[in-house]
Amino acid sequence: MQQNTDNLPRPLEGVTVLDLTTALAGPYATLLLAGLGARVIKVENPRNPDSARTNSPYLGREGIKVAKQHEDDLSLAMLERGRNKEAITLNMKHPESRAIFFDLVRKADVVVENYSAGVADRLGIGYRACSEVNPRIVFTSISGFGANVNPKQNKAMDNIVQAMSGMMLASGNEGDPPVRVGVPFGDLTAPLFATIGTLAAVMQARASGQGQHVDVSLLGALSALVAAEPFDMMVKLGRPTRSGNFMARLAPFGVFPTSDGYISICAPKDEFVAGLFRAMGREELLADDRFGGRDARVRNHVALHDMISQWTRTMTTARAADLLADFEVPSGPVRNPADAMRDPNLLMRGETTKLEHPTYGAVEDIVVGGLPIRMSNSFTGFDKPAVTLGASNEAVYRELLGYSEEQFERLKADGAI
Repeated sequence: MQQNTDNLPRPLEGVTVLDLTTALAGPYATLLLAGLGARVIKVENPRNPDSARTNSPYLGREGIKVAKQHEDDLSLAMLERGRNKEAITLNMKHPESRAIFFDLVRKADVVVENYSAGVADRLGIGYRACSEVNPRIVFTSISGFGANVNPKQNKAMDNIVQAMSGMMLASGNEGDPPVRVGVPFGDLTAPLFATIGTLAAVMQARASGQGQHVDVSLLGALSALVAAEPFDMMVKLGRPTRSGNFMARLAPFGVFPTSDGYISICAPKDEFVAGLFRAMGREELLADDRFGGRDARVRNHVALHDMISQWTRTMTTARAADLLADFEVPSGPVRNPADAMRDPNLLMRGETTKLEHPTYGAVEDIVVGGLPIRMSNSFTGFDKPAVTLGASNEAVYRELLGYSEEQFERLKADGAI
C-alpha cells in the first residue's frame, strides 16, 4: 500500500462523493476520485450490498481462498475497488431512507451512480431530486448506452459493449472470429471519462454555484476510442481493418517472435529504421528502394516484417531488447501480466501496488493497479485498505450528519441503515 510519507496535501481534499455504484465501472470511477483525495462514501443496501463483495476469490487470515471460509474474508474485487473509501449501509426501500439520503446529498459535492438508465429517477434519487436539496451537486451517471437512450436490451456487460463498439473486429487477423480484449476494457474506459467529466463539473459548480448531470455511457466511451483509428477509411483504400500483431501503415511496427518469447518493435520513422537495420547487421538495406521512406515501407510491409521476424528468432527476448536499445530503436519485451505488474519502477511510482487486507495486511503477494497519476506537490494514490460493509456508519451518520445516538440506534433497529 502506497504511503503518504511526506504528508502532502491531496488534490481533492474537501470534496465529498456519495458512491451508489456496484460491480466495476462505477466503483472504478469512485476509486479514482478516492485516489485523488476525495472523501468517498460508498452507500450499500445492508441486505443486498455490492455484488463484488461475493466475487471469488477471497483474502483472509489464511491467504487466498476460492470460497469464503471466515466472516472477515473479503473478496479481492472489493479489496481493490474499496481502497480509500468509507462504507455505510442504507436500505433504500425503507420509508425513511430517502430523507436520510438527501441529508447525505446536502453534505456532498458529487453523487455517482451506475444504475440502468432511468432507475435513479424512478427511485426518486436522480439528478433533479438531488439538485432540489443541493443545487451545487454534480450527479454522475455511468450507464451502458446513455441516460437518454433506452434500447430493448438495456443491460450492458463489458463483453456486450466490446462487441457492439466494433472493438472485437478491430483485433486479430482478417477472417478470424471476433477477439475479446483480455481486460474489461469498456468497464475501465467509461470510468476514465466519467472522472474527467465529474472533475470538470465540480470546477464549474464552484465557479457558478450550479451543479449538473454528467452522463457517460460504456458504449460511447469505448466507441470513441475505437473511432480513433480510421478503420472505414482503410477499407476504402483496400486495406484490411484487422492486421493482427502488425500495423502496415506504420511499418515496421508489430510483435515479433524471439527464441524464447516475443518483442514489440515500433520503428515508423526513418531514423528508427536506420537503427533497426544497423542492429540487424543489414546496413545495406538503407539503400534498398523497397524500404527508402515510409510509403515504400508500407507497400512492402510483408517482406519487411518477415525479414525482421527471421532476425528476432535468432536471439532471446532479452538480447533483442538490449541490442535494439543500443541502437535507439523503440522496443519492449512482451511480458506476462504477473511479471509486468511487478515491474520495480511501477511499484516505486505507485502505478501498481500491493493489496492489503484491512486486518491482516499483505498476507499474499497480490499486486493490483495503483493510481498512475503523480503530482509534484500533492499525494495521489491509495494508503487505506477497503473496509467491511457498514464499517463507517457511525462516522458518517453520527459525525457527518450529526444524528443523535438515540436516532442512530433507532435507524439500526428499524433496518433503515
